[in-house]
Amino acid sequence: MAEALALARDAGDRGEVPVGAVAVLDGRVVGRGSNARESARDPTAHAELLAIQGAARALGRWRLTGVTVVVTLEPCAMCAGAMVLARIDRLVYGASDPKAGAVGSLMDLSGDARLNHRFEVVRGVGADEAGELLRAFFRARRGGGNGAEG
Repeated sequence: MAEALALARDAGDRGEVPVGAVAVLDGRVVGRGSNARESARDPTAHAELLAIQGAARALGRWRLTGVTVVVTLEPCAMCAGAMVLARIDRLVYGASDPKAGAVGSLMDLSGDARLNHRFEVVRGVGADEAGELLRAFFRARRGGGNGAEG
């Protein structure tokens, strides 16, 4: 989670919503991502998708069995769906997302028996720090803070 938080801080420094993600296999980071929607002008440039894409390239396969995705914010439906399609084994996330979270908050794609793959979820790891990065970023955007921390 420490590396995902560092990636989130970097995203915030670039004016992106501060979300970071890493894909890990056998204790080794095989993919990294931080939000890049603004800079890439791409609505799909979420941290999780970028980390998954990096892992697929690094491993030379689209089936990411054995991979754990670690992300600072609960994934949205697009990212959770990509995790199902990529066959990841496990998701670890920090802050819950009551407005768009798709692994427990609004819906739960990780365990939906109608889908062809399910994955384990560990919630709340680094939630305080991840949540504060997001709160500080949006406070600064609204003009209510001294600048984004992340």
